[in-house]
Amino acid sequence: MKPRHDIYATVTDQLIAAIEAGAGDWKMPWHHTGAPVMRPTSVAGRRYSGINRLVLWATADACGYASGTWATYQQWRSIDAQVRKGESGTHVILWKKIDRQDGATPIGNTGDGEGDSRARFFARSFVVFNRDQVDGAEDTPDKQIAPISTTVAEALAFLEGLGVPVEYGLHDAYYRSDLDKVFMPERQAFDSDLDLVSTLSHEILHSTGHGTRLARETLRDYHKERSIRAREELTAEIGASYLMADLGLAYTPRADHAAYLASWLVALKHDPKAIFTAAAQAQAGADWIHAHAGASAVPLQIAA
Repeated sequence: MKPRHDIYATVTDQLIAAIEAGAGDWKMPWHHTGAPVMRPTSVAGRRYSGINRLVLWATADACGYASGTWATYQQWRSIDAQVRKGESGTHVILWKKIDRQDGATPIGNTGDGEGDSRARFFARSFVVFNRDQVDGAEDTPDKQIAPISTTVAEALAFLEGLGVPVEYGLHDAYYRSDLDKVFMPERQAFDSDLDLVSTLSHEILHSTGHGTRLARETLRDYHKERSIRAREELTAEIGASYLMADLGLAYTPRADHAAYLASWLVALKHDPKAIFTAAAQAQAGADWIHAHAGASAVPLQIAA
């Protein structure tokens, strides 16, 4: 097990490299085609989420992997598959919750001292390998989920069925938290309907941070300073990419978000935990959307 600071640094350095590599063409690790590889799962069928999802996307894109199935060396061996000699693995994180109960009153606690129940989380790093790096796995069942056949109309119904008002007109695309409302350009302003859905998913993701929902501090303080605004935009970018992958649709770049690139890199280089926070908040936003989709929304068959 690596020290926690090494885990943060390893993952952050990988994502910084992926961001810098794609900066010229504004191709970030979270832009994707909607293929199954963007919904990574373990050989046991468990879906990766949060920072792990982002890390595995970046690795798959950099290495050209076509499979969305990953496992540790021993997990592949358990199904009689063998990681090829010389292959490099990818670090993923497992958070382990440990409950602590004792009779001591913590510093700063003004309780009666009858006992304290606290939970602590520890990060453990595991190295996983993609199915494309393995021999002997061809005859094993591939548990990755096939692409969801979601049309653009169904995706729009899903996003517009959340109860957040969406107004189309002569607007730029933005979300106003004081009105709790998304403003969008008319359909003809977009190069494609997929661009429209990608943009709407980003703005809807912003809305999950409203005080009546997840109460995200970066949305609350959005206009206070550029660095806070950049962190909220990063959260919305990653969260929208998760959402579009769940819909089986590509998440396309928005050129106006390139203005935040320098701020993102500064934040990541100065705080190895920044991308972990953004990815966790992004996953929470996407999860909220799935949990609160209205009756008019298309039901999603998300990978288990």
